[in-house]
Amino acid sequence: MSGSLTSVAYIGATILFILSLGGLSNPESSRRGNLYGMIGMGIAVLATVLGPRVSVGGLGWITAALVVGGAIGLYLARTVQMTQMPELVAFMHSLVGLVAVVVGYASFIDPTAATGMTSAEETIHRVEVYLGVLIGAVTLSGSVIAFGKLSGRIGGKPLLLPARHWLNLVLVVVMVVLGYKFLAADSIDVGLTPLIAMTVIALIFGMHLVLAIGGADMPVVVSMLNSYSGWAAAATGFMLSNDLLIVTGALVGSSGAILSYIMCRAMNRQFLSVIAGGFGGGVSGPASKAAGAAAPAGEVVAVSAVETAELLKEAGSVIIVPGYGMAVAQAQHTVYEITKLLREKGKNVRFAIHPVAGRMPGHMNVLLAEAKVPYDIVMEMDEINEDFPDTSVAMVIGANDIVNPSAEDDPTSPIAGMPVLEVWKAQTTIVMKRSMASGYAGVDNPLFYKENNRMLFGDAKKMLEEVLAALRA
Repeated sequence: MSGSLTSVAYIGATILFILSLGGLSNPESSRRGNLYGMIGMGIAVLATVLGPRVSVGGLGWITAALVVGGAIGLYLARTVQMTQMPELVAFMHSLVGLVAVVVGYASFIDPTAATGMTSAEETIHRVEVYLGVLIGAVTLSGSVIAFGKLSGRIGGKPLLLPARHWLNLVLVVVMVVLGYKFLAADSIDVGLTPLIAMTVIALIFGMHLVLAIGGADMPVVVSMLNSYSGWAAAATGFMLSNDLLIVTGALVGSSGAILSYIMCRAMNRQFLSVIAGGFGGGVSGPASKAAGAAAPAGEVVAVSAVETAELLKEAGSVIIVPGYGMAVAQAQHTVYEITKLLREKGKNVRFAIHPVAGRMPGHMNVLLAEAKVPYDIVMEMDEINEDFPDTSVAMVIGANDIVNPSAEDDPTSPIAGMPVLEVWKAQTTIVMKRSMASGYAGVDNPLFYKENNRMLFGDAKKMLEEVLAALRA
């Protein structure tokens, strides 16, 4: 394939990637968006492999790598459950970071990489290498920690080291100094020392960055790491002089940054405060005492599946709020069967989706789409919050922090100011949980003790199947 034909293919792939992002902005067009993305990536891979920069002798290695990578991807697609998608996304981000680090080292060590470059061009190339390795290393270690937190291998409680902000500042200053030494190095051997030292520090920096972020902020962390991985890919494109990789990385990086901003707005948080950590998983000092003093008190009223079915039969309107508990129990298909049955009985049934429900952006939307829930009854928080006072039953399935009244009523709460779904304003609320344990943010929920609330304890799928059976009886 000639260079001009490769460029045309790259332009076509870029257009498809942009259309893909546009399609993914809406559930109804998301399938089409995914299709555009897959076609674009296929064109990009073929154009690169068959392009003038790949020798005939290297085609065998590249083909073998494509077969191995494709087999791993196919295996993951068939075996990974929907509940494991957040940690899978974090794992994929770590691979992008690893690639940026490896390509950076290869590009620096390659004696032919700087051949024919002027002094200024070589300096620019070294800056590309240094930034690519730095961003890649931060993305790699941060994503590994995020994978551990999302998969339950690492606790959601934030690691708040003394003077952690000063520690981060010191690490950044040291990496800047090492960058100066790297650029000033007069040989590859001399330059490797500061590059390796920076890589180690960047790995530590990425780990500390995500370890200091609490469980409730993990959806923002996922989108943040998505942005990091995009910029790491863009840096790799600069190192390889690959225009498509630069553009694609910039698209992913910028869209991830925008998504992080949207997520922060949904939580009434500032991006820098998320990076600073400390939200979710526990609080310390005076705030903890204040929260303990204002701890909710009262009696919890438990209901059975049959009683829940009776409440739903008598309801004129029902709003269902899905959470991570629904994902864990794989109860989305049963939820749809209940929804379909209630709608056949003339009930107005809708779903309320909080932007940070689950463990990653859009987690609940994906689960409901998998269960064939109609898109037109799946509403965002801003669209449906004002409808709760006119709702007969609000049914919360495995959600906690996103329906916590403390966000509005308790200024000392760690989640104070976070926009939440105001389910307690409904005539009756039914909360489905396995136990009275606090949510991912580690904050107790006064909703459980309100007079109009009922608790349906047990595995979500099992209890919903019993509700479905009672509705059919």
